[in-house]
Amino acid sequence: MSQQVSLSRLQMFYGDMDASMLLRSMIKEEFAGQVALISSFGADAALMLALVGEVDKATPVFFLETEKHFPETLVYGKALTEMLGLTNVHWLKPDPEMVARIDPTGDLWSTQPNRCCWMRKVEPLNRAVEALGIKALITGRKRYQTAERAEMHSIELDDKGIFRINPIAEWSRERQKQEVAARNLPAHPLVGQGYPSIGCAPCTKPVAEGQDERAGRWAHTIGIENEQKAECGIHLPTADVNWSV
Repeated sequence: MSQQVSLSRLQMFYGDMDASMLLRSMIKEEFAGQVALISSFGADAALMLALVGEVDKATPVFFLETEKHFPETLVYGKALTEMLGLTNVHWLKPDPEMVARIDPTGDLWSTQPNRCCWMRKVEPLNRAVEALGIKALITGRKRYQTAERAEMHSIELDDKGIFRINPIAEWSRERQKQEVAARNLPAHPLVGQGYPSIGCAPCTKPVAEGQDERAGRWAHTIGIENEQKAECGIHLPTADVNWSV
C-alpha cells in the first residue's frame, strides 16, 4: 500500500476523532512502538504532554535541546517530566562537531536563522527519527496560531514519508485553556512575563497586547529577510535542504 493511500485511509478512519481517541489509536494501534511526540517544553507544551501521558507514559518524547533555550524552559521541562511521570523523554542536542564548525561564535541565529534552526533542530530530529525507527510524529500545533497552519489537518504526511499527527489542530484557545485548567497543569514561568510563544532565548521576544501570539518569535528576522520567519523548519519540507557545509 502506498503512503498516499495510507494517508487517505488514516484521514478517513481517524480524521474526525477527538484528541484523546486519536492519540490512543495512533499510539496503541497504527504506530505502536513507532511514534513520538515533539515537545518544545514551551508555553503550550504541558497539555500535549499530559494527553500523550494519559495514553502511555512510555511514549517517546523528543525535546530539541538547542543549547539556546531560556534556563526557565529547561527547568520547566524537567518539572513537567516528573509531574506527568513520563519515562521516555529524549533531549536531542545538535552535533557538537557541526556546531564547532558552523557556529563557532554562537551567533549564527543573528545572521542565518534558517541554517541555525536546521543545525539545532531539524538535523537532530531527523537523526532521532531514523535511529529509533519512528514512522509518525505527534505535534501540538493549532490552526489558529499562524496563517501557515490555518489549513492543517489532524493527520498529514511530510516530505520524508513521516506521518504528522496533530490531535488538537482544530482546538480554539478557549478549549485549550479549559483542558489545561481541568488537569491543573502549571504554566511556563515566562508566559506571565509576556511570552505567549517560547523558543530559543536569542530569538524570542515579549509580545505586546493585541499582537499575534507568535509575533515574538524570530522578530529580528524582519531586518534580515523580506518577512518575519514563522517556523523553525521541523514542520516544513526540508528533505532536500543540507546546511551542514
